[in-house]
This record gives sequence, C-alpha cells and structure tokens, in this order.
Amino acid sequence: FKNMPQVGAPDVLRLEKLMDRCQKNLEPLKEFILPGGGKVSGFLHQARTICRRAERVCIALSKAEPVDPTIIKFLNRLSDALFVLGRWVAKTQSEPEFLWERDVQTTKN
Repeated sequence: FKNMPQVGAPDVLRLEKLMDRCQKNLEPLKEFILPGGGKVSGFLHQARTICRRAERVCIALSKAEPVDPTIIKFLNRLSDALFVLGRWVAKTQSEPEFLWERDVQTTKN
C-alpha cells in the first residue's frame, strides 16, 4: 500500500538500543519474573503477552505465505522490549518484582 508505514531493520535496531539503555539500570535476571507489579508495569507485561501471540501468528502465517522476516524479528524484539520496560518501570517506581520460586518440598516416607 502506497502510504502504509513499513517496519524495517532500523526499527529493530531502535528497540535493541532502547533495551540496552534500560538494562543498564537493572539487575541481571537469575530467576523467572512473574508478570505483575504496579499498574504500568502490569500493562507492559500484558502487552508483551499479546505481542508474543502476534509473533506466533506471523510465524504460522509465514508457513502458508511469504512474510517479511524483519516483521517477525521486530515483533520478537518488541516483546523483549516490553518485558525490559516492565522491569524498568517497576524499578523506577520502586515496585517489587515477583520472582517465580519452584516449590521444592521434599516428602519423606
């Protein structure tokens, strides 16, 4: 379409640079993080879930017809960026991150 915006490699690079800037202020992950926190970070985690779904749909579509691989890469990076932004917002708003903890109860017979 003539005036339709196009997603390109510069858009992917812009997301990667955004993530790099935000991650400078974040602790490295050692555990899975459960979605949650405050309102904004919760919405960012929700948006990430929706973006991952869109990525899966595009991958499935690409098996039936041509799909620009840059679009799939962009969706992947966008979902990563939403995750990082969710963590960054939680930190800047002094909200806790909820870590997934494996239930490691042992039973003795």
